[in-house]
Amino acid sequence: MYEEFYRFGQPPFTLAPDPRFLYRSESHEDAITQLLQSIKRKEGFIVLAGDIGTGKTTVCRALLQQLEANTFTSLILNPFLSVEELLREILLDFGVVSREAVRSGRIASATKHELISTLHEFLLSLIAIRGNGVLIIDEAQHLSPEVLEQIRVISNLETNESKLLQIVLVGQLNLLDVLAEAQMRQLDQRISLRAMLKPLTRTEVEAYIAHRLWIAEGGEGVAFGQAAVDAVHAYSGGVPRVINLLCDRALMLGAAGRVTVVTRDIIDEAADKLGLQMPETPDEARAALVRKWSMVAATVILAAAVLFMFAPLHRLIDATPPPAPAPPATFAAN
Repeated sequence: MYEEFYRFGQPPFTLAPDPRFLYRSESHEDAITQLLQSIKRKEGFIVLAGDIGTGKTTVCRALLQQLEANTFTSLILNPFLSVEELLREILLDFGVVSREAVRSGRIASATKHELISTLHEFLLSLIAIRGNGVLIIDEAQHLSPEVLEQIRVISNLETNESKLLQIVLVGQLNLLDVLAEAQMRQLDQRISLRAMLKPLTRTEVEAYIAHRLWIAEGGEGVAFGQAAVDAVHAYSGGVPRVINLLCDRALMLGAAGRVTVVTRDIIDEAADKLGLQMPETPDEARAALVRKWSMVAATVILAAAVLFMFAPLHRLIDATPPPAPAPPATFAAN
């Protein structure tokens, strides 16, 4: 295992959403700052969106660690829940009910109205300690319209001064499309913040790799060359999850070859084993486009030439024979 060869305390490029490994790029830092401010101001609906693998779940876990002690939180990782199941999970996370009560107690058979009333009573009890509740739902683009509507309804739990529950919807970019649909207009109008996570730049990729090597307590045993970092950025498009996969496989190959510097060749081999393709550069894309249209033009010209060559024969075959000449006139003798 490369962890032993490079003397790592733990795997540096694990896919687990461990907040200790979170690299705060410009967009990640901005998103966390905005989320914390919105929660502190007790705003109702907040959205965190980003492409697949950009670190949304890791940001959520980092966010939970930074909330104040009087903030009660519920993190829902399974969006495929019914309304009643969602309400029971929220009450469980807030500590209002026990797991046993959810499984077999009165809560297991409680109606939607009873569950909402219980939640409301709990949130009202937080006023005495100046506390609040925060609900975070990951993969929210998969929530059914019925559940989204119920979330909108419970967001109305409030006092005259502020919301009792802040709701953070976390999802892929198409979450924004879901919320923009006509039937979601009431919910969409309540969103006070739309934070976005972006892929890492080339400079951020280099810092990201160094950060994870350092957190894993063994970064001094291996280094990534500049050409290797260039390749990591190109293959991954700056997406942290793909960076992790690529660097993890590269370290496996590096340890097998007993090298302490990961080179471009090692990255290329790792990418090949993962089935990753190097994206085209703008010049390569233009050249490919020219080749494509050159082939189309050549095909059109060839087809036109063939038609031109066979057109006379076609006319000969299909032409109507000219009429026979009229016989000479016969004059009667006078």
